[in-house]
Amino acid sequence: MAGQRPGYGGTLAAGGMSVELPLWRAISFFRVLALAYAVLRYFGSYLDFLHPVSGWIFLGALTLWTLASTRAFAGPERCTWYVLATDLGFAVTGIVMSGVIDTAARIHAGAPTLPTIWAAGTVLGFAGKGGWRWAAFAGAVVGVANIAGHGGITPDNLHNIVLLMLAGCAIGYVIELARASEAALTRALQVEAATRERERLSRDIHDGVLQVLALVQRGEGEPAELSRLAGEQERALRTLMTGSRPVAEDEGLDLLALLGHYADDRVTLSAPATPVLLPGPVAAELTAAVGAAVDNVRRHAGGTARAWILVEDEPEAVTVSIRDDGPGYPAGRLAEAEQAGRLGVSQSIRGRLLDLGGTAELYSSPGEGVEVELRVPRMRES
Repeated sequence: MAGQRPGYGGTLAAGGMSVELPLWRAISFFRVLALAYAVLRYFGSYLDFLHPVSGWIFLGALTLWTLASTRAFAGPERCTWYVLATDLGFAVTGIVMSGVIDTAARIHAGAPTLPTIWAAGTVLGFAGKGGWRWAAFAGAVVGVANIAGHGGITPDNLHNIVLLMLAGCAIGYVIELARASEAALTRALQVEAATRERERLSRDIHDGVLQVLALVQRGEGEPAELSRLAGEQERALRTLMTGSRPVAEDEGLDLLALLGHYADDRVTLSAPATPVLLPGPVAAELTAAVGAAVDNVRRHAGGTARAWILVEDEPEAVTVSIRDDGPGYPAGRLAEAEQAGRLGVSQSIRGRLLDLGGTAELYSSPGEGVEVELRVPRMRES
């Protein structure tokens, strides 16, 4: 699982996917195919052995073990060191036994062992469980068994041992890299999630607290006004700290009912006659973005400015437009505000829509007011 030490099991990246699990499935499949090859190979030559019945007994036991352990080789958690040790025991036993039940002429001619390439599956299992070092250990044990129990030091033996060591170490190294990459990806996703949470918290308050503190620092504003602003921010912070009732993902909310709280003598809401249903979190975030836009009108457009909220419910998306008749703002004003640390537009509006997979467009010019267009795509059921 995520955060597990390499060499002691697999790691799962975000979303529950793992790079190494397909490799384990390939190892498990390889063991079954290698067993079938060993049985067919022995079937074609068992009459040439000194003790053919002994060979059939070993291959029968090997078949039972391979089938019984197939599920264990589906992943690093199930494939314990006990399983791997037993697997290695079968491989060594079959190799040494081959030198006992076969004829000397066949052995010197390079006849394969009873398990043949099945022994490579053992080395690959050690590679998947412990990395390239354990693969080298298992490969060395199999190599020593070949030299000591079946043929001695011959070109064929050395060639097969080198290939087995290279394949096992390569697979082990690849799995180690996969685990390290998945662990790094998991850490990166955790950092991203923490960053998004900080951005969400900043949107809920946006720059209201900073504005009050700036007024106090500059000595501007009437005491009564400062007291009112401080009270508003205190209530907002308390609400944020205590939290509100979480909205379920599948809970449908009527966007119009939520936006209706912003309508007053200065803000007009125009919407369809039927409810505009959206998933709970989407409706809540879109409503908060609209609230930030309306709040900007009340703060920056002047005491007599009016605003209009238009909701358009389309099959593909829901669009909410907020337009005011205030003085507007010159080009470059939003960039200056963001550089100064005021996050009303960049986070409270654009940030929210970006997280929803939507868009937020702002249009303005001096003397012509501001128009904010928020568009959220509807999620289609697969």
